[in-house]
Amino acid sequence: MDLRTSTSIDSDLFTLIAKGDRRAFGRLYDQSSPVLFTLSFRMLGDREEAEDLLQEVYTEVWRKSVRYDERRGSPMAWLITLTRSRAIDRLRARASRGHGMTDSIDDAPIADTQAHDPTPFDRQADAEVRVQVMKALVELPAAQRQALELAYYEGLSHSEIAERLKEPVGTIKTRIKLGMSKLKTALQPCWNFD
Repeated sequence: MDLRTSTSIDSDLFTLIAKGDRRAFGRLYDQSSPVLFTLSFRMLGDREEAEDLLQEVYTEVWRKSVRYDERRGSPMAWLITLTRSRAIDRLRARASRGHGMTDSIDDAPIADTQAHDPTPFDRQADAEVRVQVMKALVELPAAQRQALELAYYEGLSHSEIAERLKEPVGTIKTRIKLGMSKLKTALQPCWNFD
């Protein structure tokens, strides 16, 4: 199976959504929600809160789809950034109330990340993408993986990561940049829209 079939999104959907096309919005949801739910569930660790977060994200997409700019990244990258940003907001709010943060990605139960009753085709596609992501993460040097997990799953800033790891901020920035570059290269087949 070609992984692109489960993760590619036509940027023209945003134009249609901006015009109020509900069918285009439904297609966008169907194509992106498994990945976005997995991300939000992984970051928040709570199924109900992840579902609430997705509702918030898709409401924002409906209202602000005209803001999508293809020159700044793929549709999926925009949706992931939006989801991650909203999840970080929730994590920071939770932390300010004294709640704990998420665990390492290695502790995430893959079976618990399904948003709805997926078809066998969806399950296979999602499993293949998860395998590719996990493989790419595992192949990163431990220091880069740790910095990325702290930044993306716990929502820590560069300075907060540096403080936690007792490393210079510049070192943390370099680790994250190198790690992201390696992930981008490793996952390019999953996100290639050609």
